[in-house]
Amino acid sequence: MKFTASQIAGILEGEIDGNPDVAVHKLAKIEEGEIGSLTFLANPKYTSFIYSTESSITLVNKDFVPEQTISTTLIKVDDAYESFSKLLEYYNQVKNNKTGLERPIFLSESASYGENFYLGAFSYLGNNVKIGNNVKIYPNVYIGDNVIIADDVLIFAGAKIYSETIIGKGCVIHSGAIIGADGFGFAPNSNGEYSKVPQTGNVILEENVDVGAGTTIDRATLGSTILRNGVKLDNQIQIAHNVEIGEHTAIAAQTGIAGSTKIGKNCKIGGQVGIVGHITIGDRVRIQAQSGIGRNLKDDELIQGSPAFNYADYNKSYVHFKNLPKLVNRINDLENKIGDK
Repeated sequence: MKFTASQIAGILEGEIDGNPDVAVHKLAKIEEGEIGSLTFLANPKYTSFIYSTESSITLVNKDFVPEQTISTTLIKVDDAYESFSKLLEYYNQVKNNKTGLERPIFLSESASYGENFYLGAFSYLGNNVKIGNNVKIYPNVYIGDNVIIADDVLIFAGAKIYSETIIGKGCVIHSGAIIGADGFGFAPNSNGEYSKVPQTGNVILEENVDVGAGTTIDRATLGSTILRNGVKLDNQIQIAHNVEIGEHTAIAAQTGIAGSTKIGKNCKIGGQVGIVGHITIGDRVRIQAQSGIGRNLKDDELIQGSPAFNYADYNKSYVHFKNLPKLVNRINDLENKIGDK
């Protein structure tokens, strides 16, 4: 796909300084720009590259004034970084605007779907599935019985959506994600074996939830596992049964959350964090990477470590952690001197 400077300026409501007819068909970093590419300048430390970049079009802030001759066509906008992100989103919408049913597929007679629907080859839609408008489902996707999918949902290749799952408007589910598998429910019996506890609940994703590749979200034992509006999950995350995650909370890769834990709104959770079950984490909590959470957390806590504690205290303690070998040697020296006396 090619876009001219005039078209891009129209999308972004920007001002053109240069050739309005110059066209681009790819994106590039400003220091790696080539003819036919579009780039942007948002960070002042990259300003020098704008005078040497070969990109055909560069997005800049409106207050940018070149101090040397430039060859690239400028599109001046209020916020170059935000506009570049907007342009990426627009490009994705155009790129992903497939429609129609590929073959072969299995589509239950009781399934229904709305306008501008795309279903990729080798996909499976079970009984009583209900799908809204502008939904795009890529090849090799499994969708079980009684699943409800709202408008503008994007499901990439190979995702598995188990029965009874509810997916809200604007959600994005990446390849290999599994939503609605059984929770880890087993009860020990008198023989020392484990009996499976039936997992009869479901998973609910509210609106604009992003689920990363390879992430798993377990169905509830009873009731629902719930991800509220705007939750963002990275790749390879485990969300256990009956977990609830509040609005606009973001979680980085390889984090695991055990069953029935409640996480508040606008939290930020780093990679490889482990969270035990049946606890409550407040709003706006920030958890540093590789922390272990074994207790309830209040609103606005900032913590690190395993077991985790206050971030500032952790940093102070770390000074002593890394000096422990020296301190041990000093203690040994003192003991030896005392022993010699």
